[in-house]
Amino acid sequence: SSSCCCFLYTCPDLHSPLVRVWKVETRKAATWNRIATLNWFLSNWVGYISGMILPVILLFLATLQEASSHGDNPLAGIAIHEARFALEESAFIKASPGVLGAQGGNPEWVTLSFTSANPSNDDWIGVFSPANFSAAICDSEGSMAGAPFLCTAPIKFQYANYSSPRYKATGKGSVRLLLINQRSDFSFALFSGGLSKPKLVAVSNKVTFANPNAPLYPRLAQGKTWNEMTVTWTSGYGISSAEPFIEWGQKGDVRVRSPTGTLTIDRSSMCGPPARTVGWRDPGFIHTSFLKELWPNTVYTYKLGHKLFNGTYIWSPEYQFKASPYPGQDSVQRVVIFGDMGKDEPDGSNVYNNYQHGALNTTKQLIDDLKNIDIVFHIGDIVYANGYISQWDQFTAQVAPITSKVPYMVASGNHERDWPGSGSFYGTKDSGGECGVMAETMFYVPAENRAKFWYSTDYGMFRFCVADTEHDWREGTEQYEFIERCFASADRRKQPWLIFIAHRVLGYSSASWYGAQGSFEEPMGRESLQKLWQKYKVDIAFYGHVHNYERTCPIYQNICLDKEKHNYKGPFNGTIHVVAGGGGSGLADFTPLNTTWSLFKDHDYGFTKLTAFDHSNLLFEYKKSSDGKVYDSFTINRDYRDILACSVDNCSPTTLAS
Repeated sequence: SSSCCCFLYTCPDLHSPLVRVWKVETRKAATWNRIATLNWFLSNWVGYISGMILPVILLFLATLQEASSHGDNPLAGIAIHEARFALEESAFIKASPGVLGAQGGNPEWVTLSFTSANPSNDDWIGVFSPANFSAAICDSEGSMAGAPFLCTAPIKFQYANYSSPRYKATGKGSVRLLLINQRSDFSFALFSGGLSKPKLVAVSNKVTFANPNAPLYPRLAQGKTWNEMTVTWTSGYGISSAEPFIEWGQKGDVRVRSPTGTLTIDRSSMCGPPARTVGWRDPGFIHTSFLKELWPNTVYTYKLGHKLFNGTYIWSPEYQFKASPYPGQDSVQRVVIFGDMGKDEPDGSNVYNNYQHGALNTTKQLIDDLKNIDIVFHIGDIVYANGYISQWDQFTAQVAPITSKVPYMVASGNHERDWPGSGSFYGTKDSGGECGVMAETMFYVPAENRAKFWYSTDYGMFRFCVADTEHDWREGTEQYEFIERCFASADRRKQPWLIFIAHRVLGYSSASWYGAQGSFEEPMGRESLQKLWQKYKVDIAFYGHVHNYERTCPIYQNICLDKEKHNYKGPFNGTIHVVAGGGGSGLADFTPLNTTWSLFKDHDYGFTKLTAFDHSNLLFEYKKSSDGKVYDSFTINRDYRDILACSVDNCSPTTLAS
């Protein structure tokens, strides 16, 4: 999550022969391990996309090599500015089929056959979209100073010998790649010279989807009131060619149509490279509709629609969701919280470096257990696109089976927001020039100003206060006032479970770099906030950013206020702090120092789950992404009088007057 690679890892020479051998062997070993996941993933995609009326253009994006788990996006490992034309008359690459999605499939397989007269184990195949990736599409800011004027990175990549081990000897090979619809056509290019000195050897025929503009990847989110649901989706239809809308209603009842707003993003919206240069790709049209005055706990169905100006209707498949419970409603309510997931490739491409190794497993576990999940919080470092815009499509496609059915709430992380001189609290380049624009547009959050990514949302017996750690949170700031107002306005009789969420660790963490600093927190993290957590009796604070799992005791000012470890009863003592940053990105080490306030640590991928059974009983669980089993848990049993009870630094003033 953070750009702390230097503190965590000894970085090898990524071009050394030893590392090159490791890459090849890891690619081979990973292949068999991913077959089961791929089969599962495709079967769920079939279920998700069944009923698709119109075919669409697809593609499954890239995670390229030569990046550490905390560094640049792997696509940055391709020196596209060093590319040279070296077209070989005898070399060719052919893609089939030429048209995808004729039966409504998304994603779909493409088979590539290729030949080279001078094969090498460094040869690789890049997937480009739009298919024309020559100087014709170069923006003045994105173009290169000299030939060959390649100004866009590929969106997917695979080595030529990946499934053809005799490629170097024979010069012939084939590979299958999985593509999703991304509103344009595709071409495939064979390169020699490795990633650092690529030479373009051959270019394939074009591949396209039958309907590249189809409405796709719906994303539900809570609105600004408890009985409002928002639906955001992506399409290739602008307001000049079609009228977007959503058709919805209670399951089995009459449907109504609601209007939809449309947003666009252009290259000039980005703050710097690669988002403004080689990483730029048109993200399409982003539509959001607001479904209001929902009946609590009611199942609604919906379809995404576009009415073309010639009278034709374009429809998505039908989806459904369950409306939120009334605030304070006494019923079982289940919440999943994690951070730093990112995306991965089900077809095995671009995965040898384990950049987001756990992402597919986490996604799989959530989909498998979706009937037992009511709302999801992805608390920052969402995609790790880092300025390679095509990856936002890839991520929304990966999580669509989740986001189309339950609210998917996001928080802002350093890889979404940070860029020098852009108003972010940190001056790093972790967003790759996106400076928050993609996250603020692709996902809806009920913030007053989405550029200031803090908000509150209620779900039944829960009140969630979501902070934005990429803006100043310290006392005296606008965000500090919001956080206190969010805590203070919670009606604890109706909503006894008060939850704080932030990306960076504003509380406690045993991460190695925090240990090296001696702070065990984000610098200046808890100094202002801990008195608010204690005053307003915040039950649990969740963080991402550190790619592991950790849980503290109920703590205040570095002191554990309860010796119990698993079953907390009676009055509030202190806030429990949880790091849940193991959603998928490369894991982070713990400090060797003994942190006595830390009750449980796990150097693995996983996610957390809260289950409120009623106003008095809450269950917390930590599950590994590898198997979905519970590895840590605790319960809180607390009546309303326990919330009112006085404890350290949260006693209300009293008087002796009668």
